Amino acid sequence: MRVFRFAAVLVLLAALLAPARAFAAPALAVTPPMGWNNYNAYGLEVTETLIRETADRLVSMGLRDAGYVYVNIDDGWMASTRTTQGELRADPVRFPHGIKALADYVHAKGLKLGVYEDAGLKTCGGFPGSLGHERADAALFAAWGVDYLKYDNCYAGIGCPQTGCASAAPAKDRYAAMSDALAAAGRPIVLSLCSWGTEEVWRWARQYGNLWRTTGDIQPTYDSMLSIFKQTIGLGPYAGPNAWNDPDMLEVGNGMTATEDRTEVILWAMMAAPLIIGTDLTAVSPATLAVLKDPAVIAVDQDPIGRAATVVSSAGGHFVLTRPLADGRTAVVLFNSTSAAANVSHGTIRANLPPHGAALYLV
Repeated sequence: MRVFRFAAVLVLLAALLAPARAFAAPALAVTPPMGWNNYNAYGLEVTETLIRETADRLVSMGLRDAGYVYVNIDDGWMASTRTTQGELRADPVRFPHGIKALADYVHAKGLKLGVYEDAGLKTCGGFPGSLGHERADAALFAAWGVDYLKYDNCYAGIGCPQTGCASAAPAKDRYAAMSDALAAAGRPIVLSLCSWGTEEVWRWARQYGNLWRTTGDIQPTYDSMLSIFKQTIGLGPYAGPNAWNDPDMLEVGNGMTATEDRTEVILWAMMAAPLIIGTDLTAVSPATLAVLKDPAVIAVDQDPIGRAATVVSSAGGHFVLTRPLADGRTAVVLFNSTSAAANVSHGTIRANLPPHGAALYLV
């Protein structure tokens, strides 16, 4: 009970100290979202058929029942231009039945549908962005039955790297515009802020959305995964129920070793991060599926207190992480980030870990 009361006090203080605004992010992600996204495996090559078949597999493989309920469509789903009335539209070839029909199909499976848009003039793939269209686009997403919006940050803002960027407000103001538009649209929609860790997003994002990217895009390599872990692990104090640090989608099944795959899921769970699968489920191995469905790891990630891990020690690249849990236990992870096998210990807990290996304990 003391842990719950302490967490409640922290949430209350955060609310009281937050700058005043008309809208605060709704309670739509009490625990970190879990689901699947096409981008890591398919890039812009996303189709209605792929999304339908993935929804089927999430159910048949037991992933939905393990908690992976969001089926998120990333960049590339829309037509290259808006309608003459200025509305977004799905690409008529790749999504012949439109997003509303797809949302209905996904919902009938006991799943939720996510889509992608951008806070600039264009998406990162060059499709129409939502800058200046926030109210109309949010209303359209609500009418379609969308449950989750990944909102990117290309073609706009200070330091924009693309040619043809808008001379736009900082990301904070552009995300506020879509946040308010979603509130006015009348449908609960999780808002995922994808500004790649710019403008110290973790300091202000919980006012506008439910999760925020902490870094640039992840790659399917151990070095990329390790770098993102190191950039994110210290940001735990900014996260909690309905507001999560997002170190990007999982690369499990996309080319790392089995040991590295398991390490990534363990580290993401300890950081209280969203678990968004980014692999091709038509080719997933039983071993990869077992890593993704590990009930102990998922339980840590979804722990209702929502307090991310802290680093107890990291000497020599041998990390010890601890995370308090709602049942009074503590999750402890020993992580050997080096390229040689090593003994890693924390008090009486010790393990001989292979290179890049991690072990989870509940004490």
